[in-house]
Amino acid sequence: MASDKNNESHFSLSRVLFGKPLATTALPHQTVSRPIGLAVFASDALSSTAYATEEILIILALAGLGASTLGLSIPIAIAIAILLIVVTISYRQTIYAYPNGGGAYIVARDNLGELPAQIAGAALLTDYILTVAVSVSSGVAQITSGIPDLLPYRVEMALVVIAFITIVNLRGVRESGRIFAVPTYFFIGIMFITLIVGFIRQLTGNLSDVTGVEPVHTGTQALTLFLVLRAFSSGSAALTGIEAISNGITAFKEPRSRNAAITLMWMSGILVTLFLSITLLSRAIHAIPSETETVISQLGRTVYGDGSILYAATLVGTALILLMAANTSYADFPRLAALAAGDGFLPRQLTFRGGRLVFSWGIMMLALFASLLVIVGDARTNALIPLYAIGVFLSFTISQTGMVIHMRRVGRIPPGEKVQGRETILEYDSRWKTKSFISGFGAVCTFIVMMVFAITKFTSGAWFVIVLIPSLVFIFFRIHSHYKRVARALSLQGKPVEIKRRLVQTIILVDDVHAETVRMVNFAKSVGDPWHAVHIGVNPDKIEVVKAKWQERIGEGEMVIIPSPYRLLAEPLREYIEQLQAEQPDSFIHIILGHLAMPNFWEQALHQNTALIFNLALAGMENIAVTAVPYQIQDPDPKDIIDIA
Repeated sequence: MASDKNNESHFSLSRVLFGKPLATTALPHQTVSRPIGLAVFASDALSSTAYATEEILIILALAGLGASTLGLSIPIAIAIAILLIVVTISYRQTIYAYPNGGGAYIVARDNLGELPAQIAGAALLTDYILTVAVSVSSGVAQITSGIPDLLPYRVEMALVVIAFITIVNLRGVRESGRIFAVPTYFFIGIMFITLIVGFIRQLTGNLSDVTGVEPVHTGTQALTLFLVLRAFSSGSAALTGIEAISNGITAFKEPRSRNAAITLMWMSGILVTLFLSITLLSRAIHAIPSETETVISQLGRTVYGDGSILYAATLVGTALILLMAANTSYADFPRLAALAAGDGFLPRQLTFRGGRLVFSWGIMMLALFASLLVIVGDARTNALIPLYAIGVFLSFTISQTGMVIHMRRVGRIPPGEKVQGRETILEYDSRWKTKSFISGFGAVCTFIVMMVFAITKFTSGAWFVIVLIPSLVFIFFRIHSHYKRVARALSLQGKPVEIKRRLVQTIILVDDVHAETVRMVNFAKSVGDPWHAVHIGVNPDKIEVVKAKWQERIGEGEMVIIPSPYRLLAEPLREYIEQLQAEQPDSFIHIILGHLAMPNFWEQALHQNTALIFNLALAGMENIAVTAVPYQIQDPDPKDIIDIA
């Protein structure tokens, strides 16, 4: 009864944390509307406005904190906004061209081949992991800007947030979308209010300069074109998350492509408006990059006044969107991992859906790796950004290059005809040249940004991603090679099929003679094949005792004693099986293992659990069948033990 209560309690806790399991037939109903989709897929992109302007200023500060130097943030921001619009148009084309989602991975696989697809997959999966680490770390930085006493606990705070987001996402896409819609729309609302109030104060001459900010240590570098390109690349963090909607089209309600495309345009419009406005207003108050206070904090403090409720609301809204930005990765990482796993480039377990119809294995993997990055990077955004951007822009470049080839293929199709491609239906588009040019221009720009990042941030940590992505691609192909080898081994095509009855020799492994042994003997007798018991004599003093118990309590069947002077378990058994196989080459060996099944983990850990050892040791032997017969200790009623007939 106690065990039942424990199980019932555990079950109730699971329901509270993750919700009631959903039937597979409910999957089509787990789609989201455009407003919820904006909250799920746009939080990453929108959150980048909280640090993109700051990243520009940090690089420009290397040439000093003069107004002429930091003033370059405005033309740089305008150039980034133009690139953002180009990339948005390119991904809008992707949404309509590939309505089943998959983004850069599917585009590359369809147009560039398997290797570029896996490079895109590795870049995107890396990007999603880093998105969680960067956004959560940046959100914690917003909190510590307002409450400096929490600064020593930033890593712990980040890990708690990751755990919370993981649990919410394990509850399902729709539910996580509803929960995270609140902070997303709160951030949009409070930022627009802050910017409107700030511009009104500027126009009326009531907007003062920011004060009391401890600036970063400035460098002595010259203001060169290369430094401006570095600032442009760092500020291009504002583009991160643009690809998320094209990866998750299947999460939207029908018509999926149209709803996804409209949501993408909403997201980009809000993103461009916020990014340019924050940059303009930050220059109006002469905000400066700082190690202790973010630009958003400086902006809110100057517009509303230190200690104002609206200033606190600005910090809270920014912190929430940054913390919740990780949800975009939780929406896309499991889907992409499932696609790659379905193609045989990642473990098949990543294709399995959990009780709430989400890819639970992918969600847990994302949480684990993001947590490790937060710990290693000490929850510092500046330490993680160099790792973050290369994968993002590599996937942008591959996706847009793939779209150029896709549009060229579309242009060769006779008008009015449709051709079934590997991933989608191809149909002539009279604007294919214009669309191809847009994607090509975007690919060149994102490639330049990626190269600038790789060169300028190489020693700051970018080398890790440059090494990591090829390493992941190598691992992907090794996994793929394994699955292909297994498929060939299991295939019956071209092989003669011969089904015949073969001798089966059944062995019962006996450590001692007790109720569990009786159950194994009953099972062996029900199989009906010749059987005998085997005791591995690791303890010489116990051998005669076991033999006597066998004769007294079982009274039938042969017991073979295998000496083990070196107290080994698996090796003597393997040698005995090899001997049996040599005597009967055409036979199967059926081994029956007993093991005690405890009601909980800690009680199970108190026992030897040798069944696991035997299973591992015998896995490499041919013509072996192993059956585990558990004995549940929580049922002590002796009436359940059936007498040997």
